[in-house]
Amino acid sequence: MAAKESVREETHAVGANQLIVLKGGSGKPLLILHEELGYPGWMKWNEALSERRTLVTPLYPGFGRTPLADWIMNIRDLANFIARFVREQNLAPIDAIGFSLGGWVAAEMAANDPGLFSKLVLVAPAGIRPPEGEIKDLFTVPALIYLRDSVRDFATSPEFSALYDGGTSPEQYEAFEDARAETARLAWQPYMFNPSLPHLLEGTNNPSLIVWGRDDRIVPISASQVYQKSMKNARTFVLDGCGHRPEVEKSQQFIEQVRNFLG
Repeated sequence: MAAKESVREETHAVGANQLIVLKGGSGKPLLILHEELGYPGWMKWNEALSERRTLVTPLYPGFGRTPLADWIMNIRDLANFIARFVREQNLAPIDAIGFSLGGWVAAEMAANDPGLFSKLVLVAPAGIRPPEGEIKDLFTVPALIYLRDSVRDFATSPEFSALYDGGTSPEQYEAFEDARAETARLAWQPYMFNPSLPHLLEGTNNPSLIVWGRDDRIVPISASQVYQKSMKNARTFVLDGCGHRPEVEKSQQFIEQVRNFLG
């Protein structure tokens, strides 16, 4: 099992750009695509899955330590950039987990080239306009308020408190602001979805698990119905009493579902 301290950082060249990648664990590679506020840190689910898998987490350009790539103008560009990294590292076909914005990135990657993935887990992914409700605006509140809204009850979520309730260091605040700025640049218009994505996903057949919290206040659960309908080989698992962060709020159930699905 990989502890947080054993996670190593690598720098890869992808064309003319750099990509910082975090790796931890051992075994078959598992691609992790992080959310819109950047990589949140090593959590219980990372540690549990790293028993059997090498977790490969690229830090997107412009999100913290990976330098901005100004030619990446939208989420589809970002998806193609990460896809190039996967191909050039000879990782395809790879299992992947995408969280929120990272779920959208994964969905765009699958729509463009289903052969990149063997199995795919999408955790409350953005990318599709919900039939009911609206995706929460990341830019109307401070980052920590947005994070608190991402869980059903932050006061009763021990792992959330461990991640975010120690206050925001200047470095963490700056990383949040970098991530917010880059998310705005890539996903502002239309906000956090691609109208074409449901149609593009109809060409995919990857075994997929869609995980959602029933009380999600960031990306309404109604979007799960569109993902489910669009992806031929997907099933949806809904967690009661849970918001946008199943991996934080219901970590044990999340771990069990993902382990059973990935095998």
